[in-house]
Amino acid sequence: MPDGMKWCPDCKQIKPANEFPPSKTKRTGLHSYCLPCHNVRSVESKVKHHGSTREYHLRHRYNMDQADFDAMLAAQGGVCAICGAPGPEHVDHDHLFGNVRGILCFNCNGGLGQFKDDRANLRKAIDYLEETSWQRVLVHPGVYRLVSPRRERRPSPSS
Repeated sequence: MPDGMKWCPDCKQIKPANEFPPSKTKRTGLHSYCLPCHNVRSVESKVKHHGSTREYHLRHRYNMDQADFDAMLAAQGGVCAICGAPGPEHVDHDHLFGNVRGILCFNCNGGLGQFKDDRANLRKAIDYLEETSWQRVLVHPGVYRLVSPRRERRPSPSS
């Protein structure tokens, strides 16, 4: 077999070695199966041993199963623990200790992740929104002006 090439016993093809995932336990430093075959085998193994890839993920990452997830979601009323959106699917956990905190929608889970669970920065973000959000101010019955607490009012083109 040429250098830099490796045989995959599943798809029965000779492929470049860079198409095989790395392995610390193999003498060659590469898994026996090419990446596509390796991925198929991985999914099959998770389904065989855990029932589904979702169940594997919940058990491996959060030490819970789908029944625990469903019970936690039911305790939250079936909605995101932050915004109340129906049908949240993401497990929120404390990144320092790993404890599960609740079930969140994609946006709320991503938002907490972007702020890296830093309460001080989240408070600063809330302060910023409160200071910069435009508000409708009644000028005359049925006539409103948008005003921002932090920004100066620009003169209108007619003034």
